Amino acid sequence: MDTFRLGRTGLQVSRSGFGAIPIQRLSFDDAAVLLRRAYEGGINFFDTARAYGDSEEKIAYALSDVRAHIILASKTMAETPDGFQSDLETSLRNLKTDHIDIYQFHNPAFLPDADHPLYRAALRARREGKIRFISVTNHRLDLAIQMVRSGLFDTMQFPLSALSSAEDLALVELCRAHDVGLIVMKAMSGGLITDPTATFALLRSLGDVVPIWGLQHLWELEQFLALEADPPALTPALRTAIERDKQALAGAFCRACGYCMPTCPAGIQISTAARMSLLLRRMNPAHFVTPEMRALMEAAARCTDCGLCKAHCPYGLDTPALLRREHALYRAYLAEQDATRP
Repeated sequence: MDTFRLGRTGLQVSRSGFGAIPIQRLSFDDAAVLLRRAYEGGINFFDTARAYGDSEEKIAYALSDVRAHIILASKTMAETPDGFQSDLETSLRNLKTDHIDIYQFHNPAFLPDADHPLYRAALRARREGKIRFISVTNHRLDLAIQMVRSGLFDTMQFPLSALSSAEDLALVELCRAHDVGLIVMKAMSGGLITDPTATFALLRSLGDVVPIWGLQHLWELEQFLALEADPPALTPALRTAIERDKQALAGAFCRACGYCMPTCPAGIQISTAARMSLLLRRMNPAHFVTPEMRALMEAAARCTDCGLCKAHCPYGLDTPALLRREHALYRAYLAEQDATRP
């Protein structure tokens, strides 16, 4: 598989990466088969996070013997230096490594500037050799732009796909101008897009970006390896397919940016409730059927359709309609699970 330079990190990463959210749904042995096949197929970049259940441990289980030949990225949602240090040490143990190549602040709601205690904790970890590059992920375009321009981060991870707007896609050129490596999350829009060909062709046409495909089945992996072997051009037919997907699907994809949440008078946790069906599809469903999650989703039924969230959505989503749909799908999922229990 071809590799490219990931911005100023200088790391040579495979043009397709492995996103490890879904492997928390697999057994250790099944995850190992998938991860090993990815490595043998030429993927050398594996992205995980403290928030992704046991995916760090599964990566170590499958790939510890080839650690010198792979690039590892993980993330922390810590809000204090002590929390940062604890998350980092846990990730190092789980991954069975003495360093993490790309360590990312996981979707912070603010820019951790050079004087912030969290950023200073990252600098200390880099001096100690525990991380190589200080990086960040975000779902909010305005904040992502600030972070890239700040010069503080070596890579940016942001959602891009066939559903992305021209404004979102402009982040590619901004990262290139600042020599910031761009890692693409949610390239399949959390599972809304089912045929990867158009999104693959679009992202490949953008140049040096690395999508981290969220994989949980061998057949999914083989699709992407086949596309890598014979990369499709962004033909007029595929552009037409992309426009068709945008019209059909763009209004159903909540990016969890959080713009709308402070406005909700009913106190609904919109960033979770509005994408529950995608979370159930891609992550460990046991995390989303707890009493707390059931209560969170029942709160979605309190939506009064006031329109404040819709007015604050930068992506033009009909958020109240999305909440109603997700609440109905969640109830149907629970009913199906209850019906299959012995």
